[in-house]
Amino acid sequence: MRNNLLAFFLFFSIPTFAQLTVREQFEKITTVPQAQKFIDANAPLKPTLLYLSYGRDTTLIDKRLLKQNKGDVFSVGYVTYKVIEATETVNYRCSYIFLDGGSLSKSEIDELKKVILKKHADGVSWEKLSDEYTMDGNTTHGDTGWFFGEEMVPKELQDAVKNHKLNDIFYVDVPERQWNYIVKKTYDDQIKKEITVLRANGR
Repeated sequence: MRNNLLAFFLFFSIPTFAQLTVREQFEKITTVPQAQKFIDANAPLKPTLLYLSYGRDTTLIDKRLLKQNKGDVFSVGYVTYKVIEATETVNYRCSYIFLDGGSLSKSEIDELKKVILKKHADGVSWEKLSDEYTMDGNTTHGDTGWFFGEEMVPKELQDAVKNHKLNDIFYVDVPERQWNYIVKKTYDDQIKKEITVLRANGR
């Protein structure tokens, strides 16, 4: 009996080390070099790194992966994925007519806004209206080109474009600078996202 108790005690005193699941191992990996080390050490799991880009990679699993954020881990069937790196930018584009509040009164600006929108509704092109009315001397027919960030356009303008849909026409004012814009959103947002994903068989 004493020997049986001793054996029982020894059995539960010896630490047991269960092997980590793929998911548990993935949770600890945060860099590409760590991912490569995992790949080198776990050939039977067929691990690999995937480099995916929004718009280029279009399979169902690619699209699902591109919706994930850096650090996300999830499994599909018997395959586990982790997003190791992710970079994303959204570019915007619009056309504008600039009205200078330092040269015109508020009532003059309000009246001009009505005149410009009436002409556009009557079929005058936005480019022609910009050439005729904008007060900043731009030579692009009001086209901003693609932009992303306040260093390229005023924050108020970027925020407004971000919150509107293609072909919306709206006003943007920057009161402290006396800048007034009539804006037309001329393109859908251009999303650029690239991710690096660690993939391996197992869960």
